[in-house]
Amino acid sequence: MGRKGKTARLKRKPAPRFWPIHRKEDPWVLKPSAGPHSLEHCLPLTLVLRDILGFAETRKEAQTIIHQGKIIVNGKIAQKDDFPVGLMDIISIPEADKYYRMTPNHKGLSLKPITKDEASFKLSRIDGKITVTGGVQLNLHDGSNLFVKVADLKNPQEDIYETFDVLKLSFPGNQVAERVPFKEGNLAIITGGKNIGVQGKIVEIEKAEGKKRRSALVIVEDEKGARFQTILDFVFSIGAAQSLVTSSSEATAVV
Repeated sequence: MGRKGKTARLKRKPAPRFWPIHRKEDPWVLKPSAGPHSLEHCLPLTLVLRDILGFAETRKEAQTIIHQGKIIVNGKIAQKDDFPVGLMDIISIPEADKYYRMTPNHKGLSLKPITKDEASFKLSRIDGKITVTGGVQLNLHDGSNLFVKVADLKNPQEDIYETFDVLKLSFPGNQVAERVPFKEGNLAIITGGKNIGVQGKIVEIEKAEGKKRRSALVIVEDEKGARFQTILDFVFSIGAAQSLVTSSSEATAVV
């Protein structure tokens, strides 16, 4: 009889290529728990503390640090050492006065050192919307949901949000501090495909007629004038006239 349920183990060789691990050192590596990000787009918290930041030498040491409540992820004290940390997540270590944001780079994902003030908010993209009793539910890119109360569903004036808009959510409480609409002229970063990590201005958005909007082509122009084409699903807005997050040129990647 075949095995049922998920596999709790993960070998090093098939692990995502951007993980900073030795492929032939040991056969096994810590597998992220089920959570807000898929296996291909996250890092387990222990790997971040041990293999990237160097705050621990073993998994047991990383577990001790986490269980002591010294690590904060997205404004909440981390509880599990295998918690999946993914795109735009914030890791705060107040005792060491260290703060990081997970951003895409040419390999996959990397940690960017940020200031304490910048660690007080997170950017979340609206990947879907559904009408529910009493309002509208916004489905965000990290699996979380945000409820917008609407007085009249036939005339939802409170619902100003569109799919692929990005919300600036402040900690604690995930309150909406700002909305970045998805439109030409705004700044964005590419989160997938061969041009992953490219940051620049959205100069053209294809009119998606007869196909899914996620597959529409988008052209992003970087600060040097080079243009990159990708699909809309891989474009993440980060600001209008000015970026809301620390850019690649302003901080050195940890990974």
